[in-house]
Amino acid sequence: MLKRKDLLGLRDCSAEEIYEILDTAAEMKKLLKSGDKSSGLLKGKSLVTLFYENSTRTRSSFELAAKYLGASEVNISVATSSVQKGETLIDTGETLDAMQIDYVVIRHPMAGAPALLAKHVKASVLNGGDGMHEHPTQALLDMYTMRESKGKIKGLKVAVLGDIKHSRVALSNLFGLTKLGAEVHIYAPSTMIPKEIGALGACIAKSREEAVDGADVVMGLRIQLERQHGGLFPSLSEYAKFYGVNGEVLSHAKKDAIVLHPGPVNRGVELTPQIIDGEKSLILEQVTNGVAVRMALLKLLGEWRGVNL
Repeated sequence: MLKRKDLLGLRDCSAEEIYEILDTAAEMKKLLKSGDKSSGLLKGKSLVTLFYENSTRTRSSFELAAKYLGASEVNISVATSSVQKGETLIDTGETLDAMQIDYVVIRHPMAGAPALLAKHVKASVLNGGDGMHEHPTQALLDMYTMRESKGKIKGLKVAVLGDIKHSRVALSNLFGLTKLGAEVHIYAPSTMIPKEIGALGACIAKSREEAVDGADVVMGLRIQLERQHGGLFPSLSEYAKFYGVNGEVLSHAKKDAIVLHPGPVNRGVELTPQIIDGEKSLILEQVTNGVAVRMALLKLLGEWRGVNL
């Protein structure tokens, strides 16, 4: 059982909590693969997805995770909700709380929004991505995929290439992976590397080849065009040429290295199509694992609620 009502990020999670989530996700994946995905574990519970930004994978996997565990789930379309009438985030949360919901999954363009919501609701709040801050469930499914493939996380070299500065996925992975004993090596245009990233435990490489050399895991990141103000790199074609992952770059990694990406992938930019569809790619497996991880979190937070509420 987790020692918290909410999952807001991995920065304040212990290694023991992360391992508990990964271990529970392994149990949930067995349920997913069993052919009978129905479970009454969360029967009578309710989950709301509240997304202020677009999402396919995160939102749908949370909704499916709730459904597979027997909970009811409702998606609130912010574009047609009372938010457009001026309702504040706190007002929205308190309104949902009054409907006796158990979980809220929120994605918001402002860092800290999930934490603000969590202070004002009895429901368990799960961060589906907040600004350029964290995306904890994506990092958890990434780590689950690594451990499932490699049998461990401690001692792995993980190369992360792409838009580090605007990536909440990169930050959550850095927090989680370093706590579990992995080495995180990053490479990106200098305009896309935040100044404080080295102090948080990342090894900043001088080239793609250096970052990928001997890596067990190579992770590409999506260019966050919607969070940029332009001028960070000349063009997509030049970015692909000098910063993307292709076959030659990947050849510097270990022979049994795996390739990950949080999706959606800009084909031919962050990764070449040959890499995306190649035998080293576990990008689709990450999607499956995302459902298992989110099922695990709903189960574990539900156990906390059963004891503490």
